[in-house]
Amino acid sequence: MQTTDIKHKKEVLAFDRMLTLMEKVRNECPWDHAQTNSSLRTLTIEELYELSQAVLDENDNEICKELGDVMMHVVFYALIGKEKGVFDITDVLNLLCEKLIRRHPHVFNKDMNLTAQDVEKNWERIKLKEGNRSTFSGVPDTLPSLIKAHRLQDKASGIGFDFNRISDAWEKVKEEMDELQSEVKLENNAVKVNEEFGDLLLALINYARFININPDTALETANKKFKRRFEYMENAAKAKGSLLQNMSTDEMEELWQESKRQGL
Repeated sequence: MQTTDIKHKKEVLAFDRMLTLMEKVRNECPWDHAQTNSSLRTLTIEELYELSQAVLDENDNEICKELGDVMMHVVFYALIGKEKGVFDITDVLNLLCEKLIRRHPHVFNKDMNLTAQDVEKNWERIKLKEGNRSTFSGVPDTLPSLIKAHRLQDKASGIGFDFNRISDAWEKVKEEMDELQSEVKLENNAVKVNEEFGDLLLALINYARFININPDTALETANKKFKRRFEYMENAAKAKGSLLQNMSTDEMEELWQESKRQGL
């Protein structure tokens, strides 16, 4: 038996083992037996955020563990579907395989030679042919606003609605910044200021695509950096026998600059 065949057999055995264990737990554990699609939803979201955190931390051990938790939820939903008689894990996997083949004609049709950008645009066209009502079908309303904005603009770009040059995207940022400042100076229309601030964020998120930056990842990196530096300030203040809130703005600014010099 070839090495690849042995590896494949081990993967199948591991998957079968998981299915058997999940079915047993579902049937014999009172808590698991009581779960429904609705009760699992928030728990699934939590697991996805934990996986996201592990990815951001570049912690391979945690990624491995969290992937297992996410897979457990996938199987859990499939078991519920099987009990209801609507689908099972086989249906889930077969539908996935069919979609992978359908959306990767460049892989299964060797006559096609596409770039990564071509693949992305072709992907959206194929989805529309599959019967999606809109380019934005598949972007959940419940996504966090920043991620949703990035996905909406990415999908619009996939069918050709986009700036032609990176300079045009940056000019849009400056245009929205000027419009926001104009509304702020008027000081009489909070609704309009809110709208213009949103437009500026949208323009910045769109610009991020042109410089190959994931805005959600960039913001989370900035959050972590801000937290590190602020906690340094708190500890430094305590070391001086004081509290940060009792310091002047100039004193806090000096601690902030000190945290930057420390490479935080």
